[in-house]
Amino acid sequence: MFSTLIKFFKFCDEENRKKFTGSIFVGILNSLFMAFRIAAVAVMLRGVIGTAIEGQPFETKTIWLSFGIMCVSMIGGIITRKITAMWQCEGGYRTCAKKRIEIAEHLRYLPMGYFNENSLGEITSVTTNTMESVGDVATRAVMMVFQGLLDTSLIIVMLFFFDWRIALVGLAGFALFEFVNFFMRFAVKNISADKIRDDAAEIGKVLEYIQGIAEVKAYNLVGKRSRELNDVINRRKKTLVKMEMRCIPVSNIQSLVAKLSGVAMMITSLYFYLAGSMTLADCATMLVCSFMLFNALEAGGNYSALLRTIDLGVTKASAILALPTMNIDGTTENNKNDFALAKSNPCGNPLIQASNIDFAYDKRKIIDNISLSIPEHSTTAIVGPSGGGKTTFCHLLARFWDVDKGSVTLDGKDVRDYSMDNLMKNYSFVFQNVYLFHDTIANNIRFGQPEAPMEKVIAAAKKACCHDFISQLPNGYDTVIGEGGASLSGGERQRISIARAIMKDSPIIILDEATANVDPENERDLMKAIAELTREKTVIMIAHRLKTVRNADQIVVIDKGRIAEQGKHEELVAKGGIYARFIDSRKEAVSWKL
Repeated sequence: MFSTLIKFFKFCDEENRKKFTGSIFVGILNSLFMAFRIAAVAVMLRGVIGTAIEGQPFETKTIWLSFGIMCVSMIGGIITRKITAMWQCEGGYRTCAKKRIEIAEHLRYLPMGYFNENSLGEITSVTTNTMESVGDVATRAVMMVFQGLLDTSLIIVMLFFFDWRIALVGLAGFALFEFVNFFMRFAVKNISADKIRDDAAEIGKVLEYIQGIAEVKAYNLVGKRSRELNDVINRRKKTLVKMEMRCIPVSNIQSLVAKLSGVAMMITSLYFYLAGSMTLADCATMLVCSFMLFNALEAGGNYSALLRTIDLGVTKASAILALPTMNIDGTTENNKNDFALAKSNPCGNPLIQASNIDFAYDKRKIIDNISLSIPEHSTTAIVGPSGGGKTTFCHLLARFWDVDKGSVTLDGKDVRDYSMDNLMKNYSFVFQNVYLFHDTIANNIRFGQPEAPMEKVIAAAKKACCHDFISQLPNGYDTVIGEGGASLSGGERQRISIARAIMKDSPIIILDEATANVDPENERDLMKAIAELTREKTVIMIAHRLKTVRNADQIVVIDKGRIAEQGKHEELVAKGGIYARFIDSRKEAVSWKL
């Protein structure tokens, strides 16, 4: 139990750890105030019993003393309980909020291969379900379990001042309760891991079903995919039910132990009174205490079964945060916030240089000993068969991954020597599959510059040839588009993506099949937008369309991870190799008519 709570405290950042630590100390005060109730009861009972049996005069100050102690207990308890609850809630929820942000920041600097090897459902589950459970459960468990232990412990300590024999009975009941509680935590140890696993599986399957709903409908797989989704949901339901069924019997035993311990205290107190070794006032006080002692402990014990969920949640989140990132800090020389590429290259060195680079996914080699120079303000077109390594090569140039062998340099320096943030300032990307966020069009365009004025957003949109269609939308630039840009056409999404890249104004532009899925009506505007984006820039494009390739300064044909051909359009056509066959196939496709 304590190891889990210590792990959670270490998981918290310093500010929220102080809140939890402070809440524990305030919780001790709360327990002391709660224990004062015993003193208030004892004062009143001694006064009443002394008057009724021993004929002593009942003094008014006895009432006021008991009332005063009870008022201190109640007022102090209310104040300390509020402070404890607020600090623990703030600490729990703020910790999880910060950890979500920290995980998101950490994911930015992981090699892209991590996202190929790990399902979206697993990552989403950790940042949503797992962290939410940690926030909710940790706050309640820490508050209830700790407070139950503190209240019970301090009441037992106070009992020693009245009668050490009854205190020992209470202590034995406390020990027996914790022994049963240990078995409860043991009972849910494995099932808690199953719960978190099934949470991730359910989220992954739901995301898969929603994202692939078009294919599911098109291939009439609705029944099959629905069954798979239902199976995952039902498996999670069974796991949750199984978890509850394991907890309920042990929880009932815990409750029974707590109540029997109270009964044992009552019987023992009556025995000592009848034997003449305890006064009636103390006996009555012990009877009242037997009802008070285990209330808080019983409530906290029920929550202690959830500590395993906290443990696993913290472990999974910490595992992601412990994943080794690429070296994102770079060297001191290249780690300046104002770093930008020079406008010209007086030494004549290539702006980007790949030297004998290799790269593999696991054991499958994708890039095999490629060397390539890309001059500044030039256009390099990369073509080749599907799966040949074109996109991976471009990602290596921008350091989405680190090369396994060789080096990639930018402006004469290894890309690994730059800080990741400063390196990314020099690249803009327009991908084939554009992702737009569930936000206004203006905010999607100013994504890289959140504080950019509206005038700059509009100027970028005009250059990207999307101002006209944006202006026709119901709310113009304030129109909220669906997640992923679902409410816009492919060409509209591409142009907004280009406007976003224009706003960034980076010196290097990487276009990955930017016009592949655009209809002829949008292609003209899109090509104008690309021309505006790439003006006086260094351009690297992956393309399959003849018109976007033939005017490139150099064309690189990548096949099976190697550079098969390299040169200008006319030179490669004359060779009659892969590029020539590529051109012939495109000409045939364009001339084909129904």
